[in-house]
Amino acid sequence: MKYWQETIAVTQRILLELWRRKRSLIFWCLFPVSLLFLNGFILSERAGLTLAEAMEFAAPSTLVGAALFFSCLGGSVATVVSEREQHTLKRLFISPLSGTSYFLGIFFAHCCIGIGQALLVFAIAVFMGSVFEGSVLVGIAIILLSIIAYVGVGFILGTQLAKRTEDVNALVATFGVPLLILGGAFLPTSLFPDKLLRAAQYNPIFHMNESLVGLWAEGAEISSIANHLWFLSIFAIAMIFGGWLSYRRMLITERRL
Repeated sequence: MKYWQETIAVTQRILLELWRRKRSLIFWCLFPVSLLFLNGFILSERAGLTLAEAMEFAAPSTLVGAALFFSCLGGSVATVVSEREQHTLKRLFISPLSGTSYFLGIFFAHCCIGIGQALLVFAIAVFMGSVFEGSVLVGIAIILLSIIAYVGVGFILGTQLAKRTEDVNALVATFGVPLLILGGAFLPTSLFPDKLLRAAQYNPIFHMNESLVGLWAEGAEISSIANHLWFLSIFAIAMIFGGWLSYRRMLITERRL
C-alpha cells in the first residue's frame, strides 16, 4: 500500500505540472492530430480512398509513430533529465519516498499521457467516419506494449546518455527518426526494398505499426500478427528491466556526486 500511494503521488505531481503548463499539453494534442489529417489527406489522394478509409490506415501509424513516440519516449527522457538538473533526486535521498515508487510514478504518468493521445487520435478518426475492425482488446494490448517499450527506452536513454536538457532533442532525433522511417511510420512498408524490410524486422516500431495497422485497418486475424505480438511482448519486458537497471545505476551515480 505504501508503494502504491507513493507511486500515485508522483504520477499526480507530473500530470499536474503538465496541466499547469497548458501550452505543452495543447501542443501534445495538436501534434498527432495534425499528422493524422496530413497522413489521411495524402493517403486519400494517392490511394484513391475516402478520407474516412484513409484515416483507418493513418490513425495507427500516427499513433505509434508520432503521438506515443514523442510523448512516451521523448517525454520520459525529458522528465528524467529535468529531474536530475533540478536536483529532485538529491531531495529523494533524504525523503521517505522510495526509488521504486519514483520510477513507477514517472512510468505511469507517461502511460496516462499516451493513453490520452490514443483516445484522441482514434476518436477523431471515428468522428470522421472511420471503422476499425479487429479485436479491441488486442489493439489495446498493442498500444500498452508500445507505451511500455517507449517509456523503457526513454529511461535508458535519459539515465545513461542525456546529461542536460539540451541533449534531449539531439538524442531523440538521432535514435528516433531513423527508426520511425524504418518502422513505416511515415512511409508505407510496401515501398521498402527487401534489404530494408529485413532490417526492419529488428525495429520495434515496425512491429507496433504493422500489428496495429493489420489488426484495425485490415481486419487481420490474431494468428497473422502473432509474430509482431511476440516481438513486442519480449521487447517491452526487456525495456522495463533495462530501464529499471539504468535508473538504479543513475541513483548510485547521483549519490556519489
